[in-house]
Amino acid sequence: MIFTEEEDKKESQKENEQLPEQEAKEAPSESEELKDRLLRLAAEFDNYKKRTGKEIEASRNLGKVELLKKLLPTLDEFELAIAAMDIGKNDALKGIKLVYSNLIDALKAEGLQVMEAKGKADPYRHEVVMAKESGEEEGTILEVVRKGYMFKDLMIRPASVIVSKEKIGE
Repeated sequence: MIFTEEEDKKESQKENEQLPEQEAKEAPSESEELKDRLLRLAAEFDNYKKRTGKEIEASRNLGKVELLKKLLPTLDEFELAIAAMDIGKNDALKGIKLVYSNLIDALKAEGLQVMEAKGKADPYRHEVVMAKESGEEEGTILEVVRKGYMFKDLMIRPASVIVSKEKIGE
């Protein structure tokens, strides 16, 4: 087909008019794709912030646990000193009790918990150091030799206990 110059111009105008329409149809899909990528990136960044926040908190807790493990012998020594002193009118005993109380309160504020050691001995929470004959049911905790401690859900040290055993010869 041979076109005249005028027909040729009209044909090229039609083609030029069709190109923007095609671009307009393709543009929303491209912008939708970019919007989707942006939303995914924002979600990934949110997840990253949450994950790193949890990791930082876990590291802090681990550091606290390590410090608490180092302080437990000091707590034991305080308790021994208090038990060994006369209960009379001793100002030194009052001072030691006050320092001990302040130390315990500060550690409890950071998450330290004293484990209860009553009832039956639990091998996951109690370390049996001795068994005594008694009228109690076998495995019942008679005495706590050394307190057990926890930090949140982590056991720092099991309680050392004396438990009952059956009387021999009955």
